[in-house]
Amino acid sequence: MKPILIVIAGGSASGKTTVVEEIKAKIGHEDAVFIKHDDYYRCQDNLTPEERRKTNYDHPNSLENDLLVKHLKILLNNQAIDKPIYDFVTQTRKKETEHIEPTPVIILEGILALEDERIRDLASIKVFVNCDDDLRFIRRLKRDISERGRSVDMVINQYLATVRPMHHLFVRPTIRYADIIIPNDRDHVIGTQMLIRNIKALVKENKD
Repeated sequence: MKPILIVIAGGSASGKTTVVEEIKAKIGHEDAVFIKHDDYYRCQDNLTPEERRKTNYDHPNSLENDLLVKHLKILLNNQAIDKPIYDFVTQTRKKETEHIEPTPVIILEGILALEDERIRDLASIKVFVNCDDDLRFIRRLKRDISERGRSVDMVINQYLATVRPMHHLFVRPTIRYADIIIPNDRDHVIGTQMLIRNIKALVKENKD
């Protein structure tokens, strides 16, 4: 059976991972594998910590999409990959990789997941998780302080310098490529249920 690729994009802290977890819970963890676009941020071992802090993580050039596209094609051909792992504390890739076996459903999630035409062309369903800017900032502030070792000032400065302008320049415009738009500033149950029904129908079609 040929796997299907679901691509989920949306602004930083819009709730993409929450949607992914709901999908996996309904589809079954054994039938779905989750790939974070974030893990394909470029290796920065050659840069000093100070230089790494200047990285614009919201620009498409920060991602190694050539490697991602190669890996997606391998998975869609029912073969395994060794995926990079990005560490946001050190701001570079970890030495170890993660072995990923192909499953009926492959889910790619990331703010710029729909920006690259090559990725869109591989996708069976393209999703954009939409959320109010203020709510996204609050969520990001909490996450980056608790999970990524950032200070309040660091999060605010990065948001004003790159996150907000890049969102409107590169992320938000990709909503036009989405097959399904899920609003996530209130209740997203209906949108998520519709997405899950479509995924199950595609999986059943592939099995028949």
